[in-house]
Amino acid sequence: MSDREPAVMVTRFAPSPTGLLHVGHAFSALFAWRAAARAGGRFLLRIEDIDRGRCRPAFEDAILEDLAWLGLDWAPEVRRQSAYMADYQGALARLAEMELLYPCFCSRKEIQAEISASGRAPHGPDGPLYPGTCRQLDPGQRADRLAAGAPHALRLDMAAASAIAGTLVWRDRGRGETTARPERHGDVVLARKDVPTSYHLAVTVDDHLQGVSLVTRGEDLFDATHVHRLLQALLCLDVPDYHHHPLVRDAEGQRLAKRADALTIRALREAGRTVADVRAMATARH
Repeated sequence: MSDREPAVMVTRFAPSPTGLLHVGHAFSALFAWRAAARAGGRFLLRIEDIDRGRCRPAFEDAILEDLAWLGLDWAPEVRRQSAYMADYQGALARLAEMELLYPCFCSRKEIQAEISASGRAPHGPDGPLYPGTCRQLDPGQRADRLAAGAPHALRLDMAAASAIAGTLVWRDRGRGETTARPERHGDVVLARKDVPTSYHLAVTVDDHLQGVSLVTRGEDLFDATHVHRLLQALLCLDVPDYHHHPLVRDAEGQRLAKRADALTIRALREAGRTVADVRAMATARH
């Protein structure tokens, strides 16, 4: 874990412009903003727009408008991931030099068929793990497929990566010191042809480059931190503190999603709700 103590706390809110913000986003943004304000630190806004097929400029405009309406202010530099692909390609190149990446040519249908045929496929936090089919490919076959332009993803060889990194821990302000167990996720995808970086890789690189010292995000992303801690170790990146906060839920106890139109900030504003109303709703529903 990094021994460097940041002079100023830096937090961030990092939405994807794939829909309108809802009350859950308001809670998450306020959580990070208040953490920075209490410490006299800096609050950053990052736009996670790596999936160009789903992201829309209109949603980004709405994000900025809704956050300003909520009374949040942020550092003037807004990092848009789509403008920094070279940073992620550099990280991938470093992992490739360490011989920790391999191309995976399996389609989702083929992966599911392989899992079904195995009968007792191991499971991780997100379901059955990738069985490692392409990890075993003959180097000649791999080279031929790449030369032919076959669609593929780049996966992390988790066993090899974990062996290099050894035992890792991180500090979560809600749960205390946690030992990383990235192997529970199997050989995660770090890039695809259509999206040349993954959430795991991009967010880890971004947090380092932006000097984020406290990552605040929903408890649904707690398991992802196991992978992020491994990538930090492999890429020699700084290790922030974390605080995984509760999720905002609806009246039935289900977590809010972008399809929850009635609870978007835009809809609430148009219905005449005040800033105080929306802030209170965000706090009361987690």
